[in-house]
Amino acid sequence: MEDKKEVNIETVSVEEEKIELSNDKQSEIIEQLNSKIAELNDKYLRVAAELENTRRRASLDIESVSRNRAMSVAQKILPVMDAVQAALKLSPDDEGIKTMEHAIQNAFAQIGIVKIESVGQILNPQFHNAIQMVDKPDENTPTNTIIDEMQTGYMFGDTVLRTSMVVVSK
Repeated sequence: MEDKKEVNIETVSVEEEKIELSNDKQSEIIEQLNSKIAELNDKYLRVAAELENTRRRASLDIESVSRNRAMSVAQKILPVMDAVQAALKLSPDDEGIKTMEHAIQNAFAQIGIVKIESVGQILNPQFHNAIQMVDKPDENTPTNTIIDEMQTGYMFGDTVLRTSMVVVSK
C-alpha cells in the first residue's frame, strides 16, 4: 500500500553573462562601494565605542553599589566599636574587651576602614568636628591643636565615614 510518486527533475543551465562597463561607470560603482564601506565602518566603530562605554558605566555602577553597601554596613558597626572602646576605658585590663576591640580593628582593616588620627594634629574640618575649645595645656602647643578625642572618626578609602569629635586648644 505504498504510494509511489514520481518526481521529474529538469535541469537548468545558467550561462555566464559578461557585463562590460565603461571606466566612468566602474569608477562610479567603486566610489559608491567605498562610500558604503566607510559608512558601515563608521557605524561599526560608533557601536563598538557605545558598547565599551556601556560596559564601563555598568562596571562603575556595580562598584559604586558595592562600595555604598560596604559603607552602610561599616556605619552600622561603628557604634559597636564605640561601645567596645567605652567599655575598655572603664575596664582597661579586661582581656575579653581587648580581644573584641582587636577583632573589630582587624575586621575594619580587612574591609578598608581606617581610624582618623586626631590627638596632636591640627584641626581639619574635613576630618574633625571640634565640640569644645580649651586653653592650651602648655605654651608649646599651637592654636587649633587637638588635645583630646571624644569620639573616634573613621574613613573608608578616601571617604570620611564619620568625623572625629575632638577638643581643640584656643
